[in-house]
Amino acid sequence: MQAWRVHRNGEPNEVMRLEETDRPTPGDGQVLLEVLAANINFPDALLCRGQYQVRPPLPFTPGVEICGETPDGRRVLATPALPNGGFAEYVVADEAALLPAPEALDDAEAAALHIGYQTGWFGLHRRAHLQAGETLLVHAAAGGVGSAAVQLGKAAGAKVIGVVGGPEKAKTAHELGCDLVVDRRSEDIVALVKEFTGGRGADVVYDPVGGDAYAKSVKCIAFEGRVIVVGFASGVIPTPALNHALVKNYSIVGLHWGLYNTKDPAAVRACHEELTALAAQGVIKPLISERVALDGAAAAVQRVADGTSTGRIVVLAGGAR
Repeated sequence: MQAWRVHRNGEPNEVMRLEETDRPTPGDGQVLLEVLAANINFPDALLCRGQYQVRPPLPFTPGVEICGETPDGRRVLATPALPNGGFAEYVVADEAALLPAPEALDDAEAAALHIGYQTGWFGLHRRAHLQAGETLLVHAAAGGVGSAAVQLGKAAGAKVIGVVGGPEKAKTAHELGCDLVVDRRSEDIVALVKEFTGGRGADVVYDPVGGDAYAKSVKCIAFEGRVIVVGFASGVIPTPALNHALVKNYSIVGLHWGLYNTKDPAAVRACHEELTALAAQGVIKPLISERVALDGAAAAVQRVADGTSTGRIVVLAGGAR
């Protein structure tokens, strides 16, 4: 089969190589899946760079989530077992963790539903307890993680402020339904959030960026607000001033969604049922900006790494539909 392999760490377009290799062999409790579509996530770029919290042995195949087909013809969502990730024609995955692909979504959309929307749902509902009528501030709102949070925030009845970088991404955020869009490159985030909220500030901040995004967030957080720390796409990990959190009476809440797979897998399945229902209602739908063939995966991962993409880029295998 064909698979992208990383033999040394570095930038994705420099270290990913498309090779002929053997199909992976399922172990106990695993199943061989034909890959229909593999969604590109920022962690795929970090894996290539050797900067992710998990460092698979070299060589490895990146690709942390897929929509695939089982030997008996079921369409499923899976997180492949590294070092044999999803940018390949076949993967193995734990059979007990497979989730049915929602019928309302095609292969590319289904491949982009699992990690981003699960992260958004757990962040907004389990960790932040977002309420209808509250104001949600989403950083990188036109990106894959941010766009999911925007849709889930609107589904929960929140007023959503989307922060983006540049006019094209601002257009995307408006189309996603943001009540206010702020271009961080040309506009004052803090002033506009305070103006929009009548001086109160944002009740919940969804931050997959870190760095300056976090610094601006805590300047416009509401009384009893909650800052959800999802990741650090900026490459800068903030150092929170706990005296500031004390004085302004807000919470800094971490979210490592992957822990739920081991700590509370039943909650992951319940969340998937909720997401499937929302997809069937047309309330959520992954924003797919590009669908690329397998041989275009390295360049596509690089675009995600560089932050130039909007929504999701999905790698399609031959049987995708």
